[in-house]
Amino acid sequence: MAWAQQSRSRIFYVVVLFSGAWVYFTATPVFASKSNVNTGYILHIQMTPAICALDINQKKQRKCLEGYSLTIASLIPETFDNNCATDSSANLPPLQAKVVARVIPDEAYRVQLWRTIGGCTQMTASQYFRTIINYAQNLKIPMVLTDTSSNNVQKIALEGQFFALNKGLPERSVVLNCQKEGRTAYLTHVSICYKNNGQFKSCPTSMVSNCPNNIMIQGTY
Repeated sequence: MAWAQQSRSRIFYVVVLFSGAWVYFTATPVFASKSNVNTGYILHIQMTPAICALDINQKKQRKCLEGYSLTIASLIPETFDNNCATDSSANLPPLQAKVVARVIPDEAYRVQLWRTIGGCTQMTASQYFRTIINYAQNLKIPMVLTDTSSNNVQKIALEGQFFALNKGLPERSVVLNCQKEGRTAYLTHVSICYKNNGQFKSCPTSMVSNCPNNIMIQGTY
């Protein structure tokens, strides 16, 4: 399922985008050293309108200027730690690079993402970005997350929409994260956990939502 991306003048379709300024995986719990066998991956979905509204450093990035509604922060192996850097090539075949450029406008950050995570993926850069796209294409997203208007929703209700839309999504496989601005908690990220074969799985117990019962979903801007 493609993700609708709103622009000021037209509709795009979004699969994945990594944030160029807020490195989400550095705030993610360390699950194991990279010497251990990886048991799965975590897809971090970014609520781009909220990020663009809350982080002044990102407002001039393409994802903010062109009005992306959903992007991807990263795909992280559960074995990710601070020693996952790689010097292997981040180059993609020309056709794949063109596809990725439509959903990851900043090539420099795509390279940064690969060089930070690639050492723990047991993939080439081409395989890694193909995996991201495959995961995102097969994940159905609640419509409220791509609404042009802002919406106040119940945390449990939003989680329920993910479960209803995605067959086989088990309990604790969706983790919501928020950022408070005054009295309002804005949804900034949704994390989905996967087995190595791409099937859904429960997230590690160390992953805990920081969202209150009532959360705000920032509309496109």
